[in-house]
Amino acid sequence: MIEPRIDDLLPQTVTDSDPASRYALVIMGAKRARQINNYHHQLGEGMGLEEAPPPLVESRSKNYLTMAMEEIARGKLKFSYATR
Repeated sequence: MIEPRIDDLLPQTVTDSDPASRYALVIMGAKRARQINNYHHQLGEGMGLEEAPPPLVESRSKNYLTMAMEEIARGKLKFSYATR
């Protein structure tokens, strides 16, 4: 994967108390790619958009992980730690 570059992706993982994290980037990308995959596989089955929203950016790629990384690079997704 050449685009988007990791330099464009890492700033999207910065939180108020934590620096940029490659681990957070991997988690964000994988989770969003699964959501995009579910969206495409469930289009005709009436699944709600809150469970798997459609892709948030136009992409020439058919690869779900690339789509997810493009969304992250364009600032459509932000990382935050879940608190229990």
